Amino acid sequence: MSTKLVKISSREDNLKRKVRRHLKQIGFKKEHDGSLAIDGEGKDVVRALHLAQRNSRLTKNLDFLSERAPGLIKYFATGEDICPNEISPRIERIHAETQQSDLFRLASLTWSVPVSNGFGRRLRYLVWDDSNNKLIGLIAIGDPVFNLAVRDNLIGWSAEDRRARLINVMDAYVLGALPPYNSLLAGKMVACLIRTREIYEDFKTQYGDTTGIISGTNKKARLIAVTTSSSMGRSSVYNRLKLDGTKYFESLGYTEGWGHFHIPDKLFLELREYLRRKGHPYADLNRFGAGPNWRLRTARAALVELGLNDRILRHGIRREVFISFLVSEGTKLLLTGSGQPDTSCLDSADDVAELALDRWVRPRATRDPRYLDWTHEDLADSFCRFGQRIRAQLQQVS
Repeated sequence: MSTKLVKISSREDNLKRKVRRHLKQIGFKKEHDGSLAIDGEGKDVVRALHLAQRNSRLTKNLDFLSERAPGLIKYFATGEDICPNEISPRIERIHAETQQSDLFRLASLTWSVPVSNGFGRRLRYLVWDDSNNKLIGLIAIGDPVFNLAVRDNLIGWSAEDRRARLINVMDAYVLGALPPYNSLLAGKMVACLIRTREIYEDFKTQYGDTTGIISGTNKKARLIAVTTSSSMGRSSVYNRLKLDGTKYFESLGYTEGWGHFHIPDKLFLELREYLRRKGHPYADLNRFGAGPNWRLRTARAALVELGLNDRILRHGIRREVFISFLVSEGTKLLLTGSGQPDTSCLDSADDVAELALDRWVRPRATRDPRYLDWTHEDLADSFCRFGQRIRAQLQQVS
């Protein structure tokens, strides 16, 4: 065997060992069929499995945190900043390269499960409390996963139907409230804000008259439905999400537990570089044109080339999937593609927020005042092992 072939074989062996070692370190064990099993159960276990990915994301953002966190901290509430009877929610559309975009980025880094950057079409929002100019939560919707059995079964789509009409569906890949508002069940309110006239009209303005990159046709897209999924199994936020007799989200069932979250960015880049050396076409797959599954397909291709079982990508964490219809008879419209969307059922963000405040937020504040204990030090701690550095920076500006 030539020296060159020996070196290639050695690199492959090292990469295979690195993949196996990483999966073992973060808490997975291998099943007989090659898929992975979680050693334990519950949300803390899921958070632990995401920890390597989260630490990688925070490391990549250290310069951003050092430069921007001290100036943006004033927009994060403490418990003492909140007067439940005066909370006044407002959604603000975010545009790139703005302070609002930086604030969204910083806030999303507090999530224990790392936030995706979204794919293709995107609309992002901050949810403000105008009573104190503090941040309540985040909303981001983007292109949905192409293959999602529970969604497609509900609608009754064939493969051809899906290709033709998936353009009318988006996925909420960021949807939730920040502390201490999350302690007041404001996450339910933020979720309900998806099904509002403002979101529908923003989508229509931004994407209603554009040509699809993949299809090359103008399909006059309208936002008929938005899906979302829980990050930790069954969701207590989206279940039974109803206001004034109207369902805002309904459960579709669970995913099968396939994905790539357990392959952190650094390891994924090594797998991608390996494919590039092999001349594999997935090494430089265009992320926008390829859609949300591009990373999964690239990881799978690299594992197969290495001689590893691609069932490694079956991590076993089944996420509950939900759907919100923004128009009347949304299922029928998505199935047939005929008819005009009826948006008479949509309320304004202000009206939905007020219903949610009365239904969840204000009663929770009366029952459980622990939200008052939240401080900016707790915010620093939410950045995990990076908290000490951030806490020191916050003390400098306080």
